Amino acid sequence: MPLYKYRAATRTGDVVEYRTDAPNKYILLKKLKNNGLYPISVITMKVKVDKKGKKQRRNIETSNSVLKQVRAEQIERNMNKKDSWIRRTTDALKKNRAIKKRDILVFTQNFYLLKKANFNNIHALSTVIETIENPTLKVIVEDILLGVEAGENMYTTMEYYGAVFPPIYINMIKVGEISGSLTNALEQAVNYLEETQAMNKKLKEILVPNLVQFIGLMLLAIVGTLISVPMLQKVFDAFGSTEQLPPLTIAFSNFLDKIVQIWYIPVGIIAIIVLAIVLYIRTPKGRYNYHYFKYKMPIFGKLIYAIDFSRLVQSIVLNLRNGLRIQEALETSRNITNNLVMLSLIESAINNILIGQSWIEPFEQSGLSTPMITEMLKIGMQTDLAEMMEKLNDYMQIDIDNIIKKIIKVLPQIVTIFIGVVLIFVVLVVLVPLIQAYMGGFLLSSYEF
Repeated sequence: MPLYKYRAATRTGDVVEYRTDAPNKYILLKKLKNNGLYPISVITMKVKVDKKGKKQRRNIETSNSVLKQVRAEQIERNMNKKDSWIRRTTDALKKNRAIKKRDILVFTQNFYLLKKANFNNIHALSTVIETIENPTLKVIVEDILLGVEAGENMYTTMEYYGAVFPPIYINMIKVGEISGSLTNALEQAVNYLEETQAMNKKLKEILVPNLVQFIGLMLLAIVGTLISVPMLQKVFDAFGSTEQLPPLTIAFSNFLDKIVQIWYIPVGIIAIIVLAIVLYIRTPKGRYNYHYFKYKMPIFGKLIYAIDFSRLVQSIVLNLRNGLRIQEALETSRNITNNLVMLSLIESAINNILIGQSWIEPFEQSGLSTPMITEMLKIGMQTDLAEMMEKLNDYMQIDIDNIIKKIIKVLPQIVTIFIGVVLIFVVLVVLVPLIQAYMGGFLLSSYEF
């Protein structure tokens, strides 16, 4: 049956886009209307045919392909009846293997090398598919290849797999395909994935050990107080000692006893607070404020904004070098991030261009961009914008490296302070009573002269 690509509006006004097969266009239009969809456009797609027949698109299953798959699975089960349960378990795990960032990085690196060697998209994807080890990613790339063979851009198929490919990654591919510089876009995508992986690794090396220590000390303070304090008090009472446990230990023990008795109240309060925050963030205003907080938060705020703005600059440079105007470059690069604050700044910049004002003004007035950034953009508008933005990108990379170095230097000190405070608390609450019992000083007070 012919394959169609359609765009249609729902009853709520949303526009959906999908692909499906149908005997003819009339039957497809009738089916869409019966499902409450109002067709906007229906395009017949050409799918490459091989010796075995037409390759089926993603989510397109005909009765013949289903029967063929069922028969093949039945034959395979009959042939593998004597297979061990270990092999069957391994095969099942391989089929459902999650896609890791490392898999995306390797795929992008291989694809970039082939494009750099002047392979066309179909030849490069066909070659890369054979090198992909992750079966789930392999199926997705095969679907991307089918879309390219049908005349689609790669990014249109990637958008259906938003849970696999990051939005920034998809937009880089989109910019490269639209501007005709996919090889440069792939190089940027590789750098983005490598930098993200390296930064995450550094942060994990700092945070994970310190968080484990912090949680361990807190558990020691709580469990130690709940178990050791009552036992020590019983020992003192058994010997008739007049010694008392430290006031801090007694106070913390009483506090934990009350929490244990009414545990449902603090748990309920915490749950209500978390739920309220989540519901607020889901509102448009709450989401915007949350994204603004991400740019202004201590320690990591400047880094997050610098990375997003750097991606925007790279995307604009790529477009400008391929002959696009600044307005077209901004429109193409508007989805470089999913942060609403950055998206609103880009939208304001585009609107300023339409009314004849400076597109740099929204970034300057936001207070998020440094004076150095805005001044370089202003000079670029008076000279060569593309060249100046390349220099700005180099400056942003240096700035990002400096911010990361500061975080790596400051973060361990902050975490160490928290751990030190908790450690002192543990010593005063738990270890002091234990040392007091070990030294046996309470025996003197229990001795009657």
